[in-house]
Amino acid sequence: MTEEKYAEAAYEVESSIKIALLKNHMTQRELADEIDANPQQLNRAIKGDMTPKSRELRKQIEKVLGI
Repeated sequence: MTEEKYAEAAYEVESSIKIALLKNHMTQRELADEIDANPQQLNRAIKGDMTPKSRELRKQIEKVLGI
């Protein structure tokens, strides 16, 4: 995947999560509490970080927010 495509994919993920947060009337901090995650790590996951921890957090985010 080229750097540009990676950036586009990360932006898509971030946008869909932020929209879902708004629809669920939830803040990132509330989401972090809900999935028992560190707020900073949650933010990295939302921004598209590709570490195994961030990938796992995105799976949990999808379940909680119904994405």
